Amino acid sequence: MALVLLIFLRLFFLLVSRGSLVSESVFSNISLNSSLNPHTNPSWLSPLGLFAFGFYQQDDGFAVGIWLTTKPNITVVWTANRDDPPLSSNTSIKLDGDGLLLHYANGEAIYVIEPYYYYLVTSASMLDSGNFVLYNHSGVVWESFDYPCDTILGGQKLDSGNWLVSSVSASNHSSGRFILSMQDDGNLVAYPENSSRSSDDSYWSTGTYSTNYRSLYLNRSGSLYLSGFDETRKVLNPPSTSQLRNNETVVYRATLNEYGNFELYSHIFTTPDIKSTEMRTEWAALKDECKAKGFCGANSYCSTTSNNTECHCFPGFIFYNNTGYGKFFGCYKNFTDEEACSRTGLNYYYFNITAVENIKLQALYPYSVMNLSKTGCSQSCMDDCHCWASLYVDNSCKKLKDSINYAYFDETVLSTVFIKIKVELTTSTNKTLNEVRDRKKLVSILAIAFGFLAFMCTVIAFSSFFYYKANAGRYQSLSENVDFGFISDHFTLRSFSFDELQKATDGFKELIGRNSMGEVYKGFISEGKKAVAVKRLERVFEGGAFQSEITAIAQTHHRNLVRLLGFCIHGATKLLVYEFMSNGSLADLFNFETEIQIGWNDRARVALDVARGILYLQEECEVRIIHCNIKPHNILFDESWTAKISDFGLSKLLRQNQSGTLTSVRGTRGYLAPEWFKNTLITTKVDIYSFGVVLLEIICFTSESDMAIDIWSDEKKPLFTWVYNCLVDNELHRLIGDEEVDIHMMEKMVKVGLLCVQDDPNARPAIKDVILMLEGTFGIPIPPSPTPLVVLQL
Repeated sequence: MALVLLIFLRLFFLLVSRGSLVSESVFSNISLNSSLNPHTNPSWLSPLGLFAFGFYQQDDGFAVGIWLTTKPNITVVWTANRDDPPLSSNTSIKLDGDGLLLHYANGEAIYVIEPYYYYLVTSASMLDSGNFVLYNHSGVVWESFDYPCDTILGGQKLDSGNWLVSSVSASNHSSGRFILSMQDDGNLVAYPENSSRSSDDSYWSTGTYSTNYRSLYLNRSGSLYLSGFDETRKVLNPPSTSQLRNNETVVYRATLNEYGNFELYSHIFTTPDIKSTEMRTEWAALKDECKAKGFCGANSYCSTTSNNTECHCFPGFIFYNNTGYGKFFGCYKNFTDEEACSRTGLNYYYFNITAVENIKLQALYPYSVMNLSKTGCSQSCMDDCHCWASLYVDNSCKKLKDSINYAYFDETVLSTVFIKIKVELTTSTNKTLNEVRDRKKLVSILAIAFGFLAFMCTVIAFSSFFYYKANAGRYQSLSENVDFGFISDHFTLRSFSFDELQKATDGFKELIGRNSMGEVYKGFISEGKKAVAVKRLERVFEGGAFQSEITAIAQTHHRNLVRLLGFCIHGATKLLVYEFMSNGSLADLFNFETEIQIGWNDRARVALDVARGILYLQEECEVRIIHCNIKPHNILFDESWTAKISDFGLSKLLRQNQSGTLTSVRGTRGYLAPEWFKNTLITTKVDIYSFGVVLLEIICFTSESDMAIDIWSDEKKPLFTWVYNCLVDNELHRLIGDEEVDIHMMEKMVKVGLLCVQDDPNARPAIKDVILMLEGTFGIPIPPSPTPLVVLQL
């Protein structure tokens, strides 16, 4: 009885609040059981043919939405479930009593539009206003005008507490990088979507701080204004001067575009047969799109030349993704704060300063402000290991150690940004810098060196000639007998003979490692001068571990991936030749008996190195790669202690536009994501999970930890629970004992690690967001528990 009463009260409230709709003239042109499909019947048109509802092309599939029938290209104004992946051509939509039912190709079905409360749908209409409406006998029970995406149309309003979210691009209508919010305080404000939405993050607003203004409204005459309770108005755009002929119809739309600019457009239709359309820009919030905060990502700046707006990295920085839309994600620096302040660390570094003129910083949080000359500002940043950028303007020097955000080029701004750039030097080069400065001694050294070099070149030339003649026949025979079936025409790795590698390893004498697929030996090539690691495969996994590892790593080249130098196929024996990693693996550093210990600052650097290697595999490599076996044993260090990912024997390659793959379980227990055991699609998120496990191990490996469980066991759930409890109880010091750490950096690493090990793949962040969070560019939310309690229902 109580439920019946509740339903009655809700229906009564809806009828009262929407009473005007009941008396509206209902135009019903879509009856029950009407259906659409992408090919034979893709859309329902409005009476004058100005708007359409149905399937439109997006990427390599289709989306469901509403669009203006402009020519030559349609203009999308609303999309259902805009962040879902594209639909296949075998999808269909049907109108039934419960709403619009979307049928997938695999037989599944969901409602993409459902009416308010408990109404029964009897018909639908695509109106010439651009509003798609569901009816029952008594009136409107759902309308698209109540759920705007990035656009409002003539006759539509944006109420207080609601917002518009820009699209990714003109062709991709998923949620983009900017938001326009109609706030409860009466102010209409634009922010970057991934910001805290504080006043420091806003880049445009109406400045109407009055609770009287409750909504943004666009009328059908093209007037865009804020409206209040007492019918007061704040008009945003000047009156339209467009003159229409008798056979023309105009449609207005206000859109938050992909670059963050809120713009008003008019579309002129020639009716009744709509033979032509014309679009005009009536008004724009920003004259320069570079002033939209977040137009370019962290550590990059925006510039506009000849109406072309671009993003540029500051000197010494590298784009996270250097292709197309990826340039908006920003740039990262090639060193950490810990490296800049290191005096006895794992390597020696030399730094330089470069200047960039006429840069406007819209958000600035310096840790030091001093009155200095321009030269003094540059030198002060150079001498301060914590400073990696400084801003000089009007004899004021502001030093920074956080990321540069919201920057753009403006030739009218008289300012200079000084950027610190790292030049990496080897230990031996660093020790001889004073000797090199002696001009006379340098000339003598060079003279002797060039003389000796000329002599050696002559000897090598003659030796190479006779060696080639002696071995040409043997190599010709080898190339004729070995089957390189899977190797492409672009394959450029060196092919070694078995005898060469047997000699290089002194008969496979020095064993330096072993895993489930074979053994690794140390050797020397180039007449014993270059150390290499030779992996001898003993067995082959599904799909061929040898083929998988060569195919994967041969297409990669990154400072945080171990480089493959060559291979050998000798009958059933298969060998891979890698660059030699002289400082072992991360697992070796976890061994407390070793003499080498890794400090906190170096741990933070290793975590970023591994994350950048995974970013390259997932988003920057020509063929996306799922490594499948990220663990401390597969993270190696070169002579300069740069961390590099190795062992691609279990990796899976994804074809273009392939989001995941189905495969048998592969990897190491304890680092495997839960989806491996659920017979579901395996995506790049399995590597995010493994990285999270490694990150938590990097944090907790100290022998001073008071942890009562074995963090190196195959079962990692107790580790996750313990770390989570330390975080929520504000007792992070329990993770590291008496070790001195940067507690702010540690908290960031703990939060990121817990986000990465969530059971739900969709709850784990993308690897580019992981890097931005570790660098302090993105805010990090409090992660949910990675091991939620199971509640038994009796």
